[in-house]
Amino acid sequence: MVAGRRSGGRRADRGWTDDAARAGFLGVRATILPALLALGAAPVPADLLIRGAMVVTGSAAPFTGDVAVRGERIVAVGPRLSMRATRTVDAEGLVLAPGFIDPHTHVEDQLLGTDARARLLERFLMQGVTTAFIGNDGGGEADVRAVLASAAARPVGINYASYTGFGTIRRAVLGDADRAPTPAELAAMKALAARAMCDGALGLSSGLYYAPQRFAKTAEVAAVAAEAGRRGGFYDTHLRDESSYSIGLDSAVEEALAIGRASGAAVHIAHIKALGADVEGRAPNVIARIEAARAKGQRVTADQYPWDASGTSLVVALVPGWAQADGRAAMLARLSEARVKAEMQANLRRRGGAEKLLVTSGPIDVKGRTLAQIAAARRLDPVEAAIAVITREDPAVASFNQSERDIRAFMARPWVMTGSDASTGHPRAFGSFARKYAVYVRERRVLDLAGFVTRSSTLAADTFGLKDRGRIAPGAFADLVLFDPRSYAARATYAEPERTAAGVRMVLVNGRVAVEESRLTGVAAGRALRRMPREGTCPA
Repeated sequence: MVAGRRSGGRRADRGWTDDAARAGFLGVRATILPALLALGAAPVPADLLIRGAMVVTGSAAPFTGDVAVRGERIVAVGPRLSMRATRTVDAEGLVLAPGFIDPHTHVEDQLLGTDARARLLERFLMQGVTTAFIGNDGGGEADVRAVLASAAARPVGINYASYTGFGTIRRAVLGDADRAPTPAELAAMKALAARAMCDGALGLSSGLYYAPQRFAKTAEVAAVAAEAGRRGGFYDTHLRDESSYSIGLDSAVEEALAIGRASGAAVHIAHIKALGADVEGRAPNVIARIEAARAKGQRVTADQYPWDASGTSLVVALVPGWAQADGRAAMLARLSEARVKAEMQANLRRRGGAEKLLVTSGPIDVKGRTLAQIAAARRLDPVEAAIAVITREDPAVASFNQSERDIRAFMARPWVMTGSDASTGHPRAFGSFARKYAVYVRERRVLDLAGFVTRSSTLAADTFGLKDRGRIAPGAFADLVLFDPRSYAARATYAEPERTAAGVRMVLVNGRVAVEESRLTGVAAGRALRRMPREGTCPA
């Protein structure tokens, strides 16, 4: 029998708890059962036996075999298990993998909202994603206790953990002001971050590209991130610049590494990319910088979505950061200034031109059209057309700005995990994991099956210390995805971004069947995952 090693990899300090108390007897049974099987004893029957699948454990080479589940845990794994089960599923020809873990999403509204159907997160379950992180890009709530408590009152379809956000914290203290905090204000920001960490946050997320976060200097960010670092947490960052908007891509990577060193927090770079014409082909340089830091012992990882278009808003794509200070009304008043228009023109060039910006939300006369098409229809210069649209609202856009060569270079690195950056109007919310498999494993062979599973589940579990998740092993939580390797693929497109993926046959979340025969069961078995801070760093 293939026992596998216990999941979790490196444990980060004291590890994790979830919102349901762990049943100690389950852990004991999970430990004893494999030994009983080896001795030929008749074990307690499994609730579910998945038989004959291509099992990708996350720890060893794929093999054809069986996995048994009882309660919320996997109790046995092997090439041919001789045990009774309440239910047996014939999985011949299918792949069984640990449930995928998405480290960068924007699904707070769905997970924490009042709509029970939305809280199931069908877009994720139909790809096999069973755990997601929220609060990214600096937008995480300061009150992490309330975020994590929500699942008890409003059941969710997947597991989730949350960052607290530098942007949220800074705005709570400074508003949208473009200035440095006073010592008292910085102390208030640090106190908010410390409380969030003690309440179970993953760490501090930032989005230094966005106003008002972009107004913060490196030392300010590091000081707040240190509250995460001293408690064993992470610094997750949307870099200050993924292109050539301000300090440049290379300098932005160096800034993130410097914040990690100064704060003591492990660094995680969100949706790693080289964005736009000015930095195309720079992936090897970024990789070299990060791997040099890793070689010196710094903890650095990243996530990536497998699409050539990023997702943002028209304001963020084109309006200079300084012009966004003090809120929307102040920004709109500046749009007529010659300097603003000149910088918007430069930013449009960085993005590859008006034909590279596809509006994915907003009124019917702009949604589904490129900025070039909108400008032609209105007989306006593209910048003037953009200003006209922004004056009405700030729509989401897909920005086609990444080269395939850079995408592949980042994807191949063993420290780059799969993520979706799931946001409205972009197909990545509904198809990132499925597309990565279909395009980069099955078609282009950039990764093999085991590499895909590792980057989509095990690497995140190990990096962030998700104990007993991210692997198929006795004792691990039964977060599992069973998919057809011939048909597993994204169906979402830029024209139809909200189509669920194809090819997933069954998904288990904490041992309960959430997807059956490619349909939601309606079961909400997810949990809020609270990260335990380093011992002695929080009030008792």
